[in-house]
Amino acid sequence: MATTTATQQPAATTPKPGKLTRLVLIVLIALGAAAAAAGGTYFFLAKHGPSKPVAPPPPPPPVFFALDPMTVNLLSDDGQHYLRVGLTLKIADEKMQARLTEHMPELRSRILLDLSNKHPEELSTLEGKHALANELRTLIEQPTDAGAPPAKVQEVLFTEFVVQ
Repeated sequence: MATTTATQQPAATTPKPGKLTRLVLIVLIALGAAAAAAGGTYFFLAKHGPSKPVAPPPPPPPVFFALDPMTVNLLSDDGQHYLRVGLTLKIADEKMQARLTEHMPELRSRILLDLSNKHPEELSTLEGKHALANELRTLIEQPTDAGAPPAKVQEVLFTEFVVQ
């Protein structure tokens, strides 16, 4: 009896049509979900834009309030020196300007009394003028009425300054 030995090779395995269809379906669903996410992100960013830092609004421009020029006699040995000064106040807003205007006679009196107690030598240097501006600012900021809040003056500016 003759026996033949045949080598049997395994048949090439091909995926079953059901498994291939399932794999294609899963890939298509994954691609569709990725496309939907990308499209949603695009439309959201196009509509709302990327978040930008919000810059604070610029502060309002200051208000400059010019006072009428003042002339006072200065303290001196010979009594022949005087000061002519023009002042402009740098303040925050028109409300403060209205408040200062209401009390202008009292403010001018304070300023004139303070200036008349100065010596010409005090006012001849740059440091003396800066000290005078700070002193006048403090003087103007003092409350005019009992219980009233102090005025807010950012700076006292000289528009005219003559010592003779």
